[in-house]
Amino acid sequence: MKVYLATDHGGFELKNKLVEYVRELGYESQDCGAFVNDPQDDYPELIAEASRKLSADSLAGIDSRAIIIGASGQGEAMVANRFKGVRCALYYGPAGKEQKDMSGKSLDMLASSREHNNANCLSVGARFLSEEEVKDAVKKWLSMAFPGEERHTRRIKQIDEVA
Repeated sequence: MKVYLATDHGGFELKNKLVEYVRELGYESQDCGAFVNDPQDDYPELIAEASRKLSADSLAGIDSRAIIIGASGQGEAMVANRFKGVRCALYYGPAGKEQKDMSGKSLDMLASSREHNNANCLSVGARFLSEEEVKDAVKKWLSMAFPGEERHTRRIKQIDEVA
């Protein structure tokens, strides 16, 4: 599986480490930039590069993913989600952290992004997670398959039709 990685200056060092880490995990990684650490760069076009490639793969039925990084990850996720076929989840971690909904039901938001939404893009806020927390999340997220439950598949189709 191919994994596209992109960032602005907010996650530059982390992205460079993740490019190699993704390869170590046995995936094909493609660095989509930034290629220099420029504090004045703007994330929209940098994130759009990975998002365009992921969108093209998604529309062609090719299983690939993207990991995008920013200081908060918020704007980066917004950019990615503008591309047809891209379903980007924002993650603040840490991996495996038990969270509870209002009814008290335990949820793992990282797993939920794959199991319920078939997220093919993960946006990470570099200011909120350590390198090890991000690596743990990336390893877990990349290894998860979409179970394809009918109700979730139906909803994903509706998302794709809205765009």
